[in-house]
Amino acid sequence: MRSELRLLRWRLLLSSLGVMGAMLVATGLAVHQFIVFSVSQRLDRRLAILADAAAHSLPDIKAQSMTLGIKTPPSTDNDGDLDIPWQNLFQPQQGLEWFDANGKRLGRAGKHLSNTPLVPKFHIENSQFMRVLTIPVHAPDKTLQGYVRVSESTVAITEEINRLQWGLASGGLVALILSGVGSWWLTKQSLLPIEQNFQKLEQFTADASHELRSPLTVIKTSVEVMESHPERVHPADVKKLQAIASATDQMTQLVEDLLWLARNDGYRRSRLTSVLSLPLDELLEEIIDIFIPQAQAKQITIKTNLAARSYVQGDPHQLKRLFTNLLGNALQYTPESGTVIVSATNSDKWVVVRVEDNGIGIAQEHLSLVFDRFWRADPARGKAKEGVGLGLAIALSIAQSHHGNITVTSQLGEGSCFQVCLPISWVNSTIIPIL
Repeated sequence: MRSELRLLRWRLLLSSLGVMGAMLVATGLAVHQFIVFSVSQRLDRRLAILADAAAHSLPDIKAQSMTLGIKTPPSTDNDGDLDIPWQNLFQPQQGLEWFDANGKRLGRAGKHLSNTPLVPKFHIENSQFMRVLTIPVHAPDKTLQGYVRVSESTVAITEEINRLQWGLASGGLVALILSGVGSWWLTKQSLLPIEQNFQKLEQFTADASHELRSPLTVIKTSVEVMESHPERVHPADVKKLQAIASATDQMTQLVEDLLWLARNDGYRRSRLTSVLSLPLDELLEEIIDIFIPQAQAKQITIKTNLAARSYVQGDPHQLKRLFTNLLGNALQYTPESGTVIVSATNSDKWVVVRVEDNGIGIAQEHLSLVFDRFWRADPARGKAKEGVGLGLAIALSIAQSHHGNITVTSQLGEGSCFQVCLPISWVNSTIIPIL
């Protein structure tokens, strides 16, 4: 049960971290996009204001170019800049260019100039590390006079955005780590009452099972003594004694199964009392020999196909119980004149044991429930008188304690196949010390 609680704790923790991480990523992206959009809008407004101011100087630039009679007039005068109104808005990281209606550059100012061809229309573009705005300039009569192109270096802005990205990523990582620590603590605290209740339930199950063994033993012994002296029993009470003996055996088996599960819950990896490297094919043959009389009574044929020298590491008593439960389950739900096939094959790292029958089968919607405790499919399996629904749960627990697993496939009315995978052992008949 503790393994299920640990799994639940990890699921809650990962779910919490997933939600928190998604929220942090969404928040970070929203903040990043908002800041980038705000910076871009502010930059575009600054370029637009400068372009509008410089547009009023285009006639003067054209006149100066015609007066000097040169193709490209000087970009500055004697004091190093152009004495026109847009100078109050001009900044060092900006560049400014004037063009005539044919796209010929008439003048320029600044060092950060675009080297891309002029686009003869209102245009905003992002070149490498530069934002460029081009606007057409018209006379009062709507005649096109030329163009003004303003550019500004975005190196500083890019560096600021990169620092923002690193800051958001670092802050998000720190927030995620702190959230993980907090979520772990909260998850642990929230599951603590559940874990305590499970511990009390396990302890109660173990104590109750242990205490019930003694009275059941007394009842069984008393019935056996009465049956051993039939002359003292009234003939009308014989069937009653048989019913008491059968119920006592069933209760004893239930108590033993509950006690085993209570002792092994949460300790699947460490409750093996003796670990041996043993031949699984020989163990299966011994189990099959035990069930032959039961199979003959129901005229069931048991077929075997066991690979020789199939060694596994494990507790022989628990492995015997595992395959006893599976084979007994197959015989119980296989009708007369049916067939049960037990096979064992070796793969690279696993020994695969299959127990197949052509019995009543299990419905597809019930396959996920077959290993649950006390589960018995209705109505077919519910008609069986033997068993209490713990055999497959015990088999799964034993397989997992041996680092293996059990799977099942079945078709209703056609039979079932239980497949057990156990790690193969490369050490033959050697005792493995328990650490």
